[in-house]
Amino acid sequence: MLTFKQMEALYWIVQLGSFEAAAGRLNTSQSAISKRIHELESAFDFLVFDRTSRAARLTEKGNELFEYAKELLERRDEIIERVSAKEVLIRRLRIGVTELTALTWLPRLISVIKETYPKVNVEAEVELSATLRDRLATDTVDLIIVPQAATSERFTSIPVGTVENAWMCSPSLHSGKATIPIADIAHLPLLLQGSLSGTGLTYSQFLSENGVSTAKILVANNLVAQIGLTVSGMGVSYLPKTCLNYMVTAGILKIIKTKPALPPVHYVALHRAEHAYSLSSQVAQLAQKCCDFNANLLDPRALSSANQA
Repeated sequence: MLTFKQMEALYWIVQLGSFEAAAGRLNTSQSAISKRIHELESAFDFLVFDRTSRAARLTEKGNELFEYAKELLERRDEIIERVSAKEVLIRRLRIGVTELTALTWLPRLISVIKETYPKVNVEAEVELSATLRDRLATDTVDLIIVPQAATSERFTSIPVGTVENAWMCSPSLHSGKATIPIADIAHLPLLLQGSLSGTGLTYSQFLSENGVSTAKILVANNLVAQIGLTVSGMGVSYLPKTCLNYMVTAGILKIIKTKPALPPVHYVALHRAEHAYSLSSQVAQLAQKCCDFNANLLDPRALSSANQA
């Protein structure tokens, strides 16, 4: 008899690339996963995986079965999520965010999710935009919050918020005019994010369109490291304006205005398009309501308020 456990074993072997990885994902043993695949092969009287290959490669009939298994599992999850009350829905939700979201409003989002879906187990991870998009494509994460970019038709995109960035540096690095032509920014040492960062990609394109050479730069994909290097006087960097305003007010950082100014970065919540009625879709809407890039968990004032509360 065909079972969901067999379908899950087949699905996760293909998604993760090995029997061992599927066993870890399903919290069982590799022998149990092998048994489920053997049961499928016995039931349908064909090989699901090509035994001549060391990798978990599907046969032609195995690939056909995989597509049916995927459809069945998605339909099962959709039924459970649509029929179950929010208070009793039990499942795991995997969220991926970039560093800025983690430093600002991720705790608020997780709190709201837990209040709305008390039995849902939320797992969160922080990665670069490109990595998160790859994870979403392979279905190893359910929802990601990243800077907006051209996206696959397989993803549904929901706008959640906007970040205003500004060029910032140590006051000791630049004491000239507060506003300069954008081309002059290249005369200063630049600290930029790499192409794996959504913000880095957005601003690399902006600088290129305005004829600004970025041949001599220091790349920092970690936002906290980027802030630290900027404060240390290592260069000029684009940083989130509002959440770091306390450092500007304290004289730790200085804003350099340019003409034209840096464009805002728009953030979106992405989930797979075939999960249109899923928990991921509902949580994306919660993200819209929770989004607040003005906060900063590292702001001493925020820490003080939290301790008093």
